[in-house]
Amino acid sequence: MKKYLAGMLCAVMAVSSLGFAAVADETEAFSVDGLAKEDTFVVGFDAEYPPYGYMDDNGDYTGFDLELAEAVCEIEGWELVKTPIDWDSKDMELNSGNIDCIWNGFTMDGREDSYTFSVPYVDNSQVICVSDDSGIASLADLEGKIVGVQADSAALTLLEEGGDQAELAATFAELQQFADYNTAFAELQAGSLDAVAIDVGVAQYQIKGREGYSILEETLNSEKYAVGVKKGNEALAEIINDDLAILYDNGTFDELAEKYEIADMVCLAESLGFTAGAETEAETEAE
Repeated sequence: MKKYLAGMLCAVMAVSSLGFAAVADETEAFSVDGLAKEDTFVVGFDAEYPPYGYMDDNGDYTGFDLELAEAVCEIEGWELVKTPIDWDSKDMELNSGNIDCIWNGFTMDGREDSYTFSVPYVDNSQVICVSDDSGIASLADLEGKIVGVQADSAALTLLEEGGDQAELAATFAELQQFADYNTAFAELQAGSLDAVAIDVGVAQYQIKGREGYSILEETLNSEKYAVGVKKGNEALAEIINDDLAILYDNGTFDELAEKYEIADMVCLAESLGFTAGAETEAETEAE
């Protein structure tokens, strides 16, 4: 592990040095050659997508993904710029250079041809959230029901025409789209919706501390989250991968997963090739 980590650190330094040496055009965010604005890393995220990105009670943007991005910036010596975006405008924001990456519970499955991705770090599923008194116990029970979903989300991709769950959606009375899941869940609470199609991590966050809501055992699918950068920007993706390996090895990744209660969903160890039960560098040194 020590040899692996040493080599990995060297790789990070080498790639980072190449990136900073080639800075040329400040009209774009992060290019294949380097940062447009040296030492600044602009992360685009959905500000209403807890626990991955959201505004806390103090009015500050936080979340699992944002703290993870901050930890990467600490390694690289970058300044993190948290940039809330409209989720259905994320492609424009990335391709125009307004942001360096999309880092916020971003599903990579089915999008591999449109973005360059980091290694996946969360194994997430699309699920259905309902009130306990709805009488809905299975996907079949959604027939004739009004279901909410976030616009341009992975759940919508599944349910819309051509999606893997299009036949299921055809049985709904209506599939309503919302700008964010906080609004959709508020409509569920108000009784305007019978169910919400949603990422399991977000669903768990929404129902935590609220009695009377649950997640159906049947899932719509299983998917993985990764950091999305502009197609072809392998340099940035590799830097993020190397830094995620460091953060896994020193325990920071698992600490954040525990803090945001998604520890049972993470898959970074498998993505990095660590075997189950293997000691990390940090654990070895602590003994």
